[in-house]
Amino acid sequence: MTKEQKTQVIQDAVERLERVNGLYLASFSGLTVEKANNLRSEFFKAGVDYRVIKNTLFKLALEQVGGYDDVIPYLKDQTGVVFAYDDPVQPARILDKFVKEKGNEDILTVKVAVLDKEVFDGSRLSELASLPTRDDLIASIIGSIGAPAQGIVGAINGVMSGIVYALDAIVKQKEEAA
Repeated sequence: MTKEQKTQVIQDAVERLERVNGLYLASFSGLTVEKANNLRSEFFKAGVDYRVIKNTLFKLALEQVGGYDDVIPYLKDQTGVVFAYDDPVQPARILDKFVKEKGNEDILTVKVAVLDKEVFDGSRLSELASLPTRDDLIASIIGSIGAPAQGIVGAINGVMSGIVYALDAIVKQKEEAA
């Protein structure tokens, strides 16, 4: 690899690191081409990038961006890097599903995960995979915000119904009296 190619790899990694909100480092010894392509396909569908980057080059990119000092010790052996841009938990679901498939247990292991600059050991992959998606969280928040408003509308409707029933009773009472 020429010096220019190395510089390009580092620059590409820096650009990706500056945009991510989720980062996963995985060891993939024994991963066949077919399984690697299947995994890449799943990542592509989810809008996630997967790259194999030399540890020394990726370390330089991490140092250039800053804030990833706790990740550097995990740069050993072969490393596949997963960059998540929109939903930082989506790659955890894909990786967890892949690892749990029969025959993949020893092929791919997640070394470390970084979600919004918080570092998690790879052993917590299943935990991360079970987190709700960003869309689920937004829906939950919107539902929570809307619930009090619905209660107010219900209370106002109840008061108005009570007034209508009271007026109706008064009208009937006056009609009977007349």
